[in-house]
Amino acid sequence: MSSKTYTVAVVGATGAVGEAMLSILAERKFPVGTLHALASERSAGEKVAFGNQKLVVQDLATFDPAGVDIALFSAGGSVSKEYAPRFAAAGAVVIDNSSAFRYDDDVPLVVAEVNPEQVANRPRGIIANPNCSTMQMLVALAPIHRAAGIERINVATYQSVSGAGRTAMEELGRQTAAMLNFQPHEPAKFPVQIAFNLIPQIDEFMDNGYTREEMKLVWETRKILGDDAIQVNPTAVRVPVFFGHSEAVHLETRRKLSAGEARELLEAAPGVEVVDEREPGGYPTPVTHAAGADPVYVGRIREDLSHPRGLDLWIVADNIRKGAALNAVQVAELVVKARS
Repeated sequence: MSSKTYTVAVVGATGAVGEAMLSILAERKFPVGTLHALASERSAGEKVAFGNQKLVVQDLATFDPAGVDIALFSAGGSVSKEYAPRFAAAGAVVIDNSSAFRYDDDVPLVVAEVNPEQVANRPRGIIANPNCSTMQMLVALAPIHRAAGIERINVATYQSVSGAGRTAMEELGRQTAAMLNFQPHEPAKFPVQIAFNLIPQIDEFMDNGYTREEMKLVWETRKILGDDAIQVNPTAVRVPVFFGHSEAVHLETRRKLSAGEARELLEAAPGVEVVDEREPGGYPTPVTHAAGADPVYVGRIREDLSHPRGLDLWIVADNIRKGAALNAVQVAELVVKARS
């Protein structure tokens, strides 16, 4: 890391991802000279933690971005569309966690362990963070794709409520407490009850019958891996878990890859931790492994009985940390490294 310090802005500093960004910047000793915590007018004046400091949240609408070197955005697509170009025009490198720019050809979509070289290709001064479910999947799949080529991915995601924000976590808590006390409960954030239930819909339905969350896995996988020939068939499910997304992934590779070879690749892959013992509890779960942790965990590695070049994996990660905040900070570190 460079000895130089940088002026950093965190936009959406009072949200779950923004708070995690602040925490990770401190934990990883990012070379911050000045840090601006920014949010909407209603949050201005609140205080947020940055290491041992307490920062006063400033109003994004009235903030002057001049002098900001790196801006980490996690405040939603509409905010990013309005303010990210302003920060970039003022000279900041913007790392955006929303879907506002992910599919623009002149904005790189970067997973730090997968395509770090793309950080340099930012003509608009903006770098996009992928969707959390795509992020964790590709940290695990990239080394397999490089070794054997991936022809097709069938994936079912089991996504925690924190992916839908603080109000979603509150709704799960309220509904769970109400049900355990035999009290009535009505869904508000979700279309149906989430407590003790599974909801096979995340985001809005599209004309092809898939949801937008599912199509993000298709679009983003191809862009990040640079291979439009990869076929992706996703199903996204919301589950009553607070933190940590899980994915059951079935791969069909272009070259036969044994489970043993896949395990060796994954054990050597940056950002991956293999937990794959064929015994009770010898696999990762969102609660026992992922929540609050940085790695992408992979287990249940096995060859598919129904396809000659098939592999099955179980992939788990903290959607707030690795799925959003950590990758944004890792991308910022790549920007700093390129400047040093």
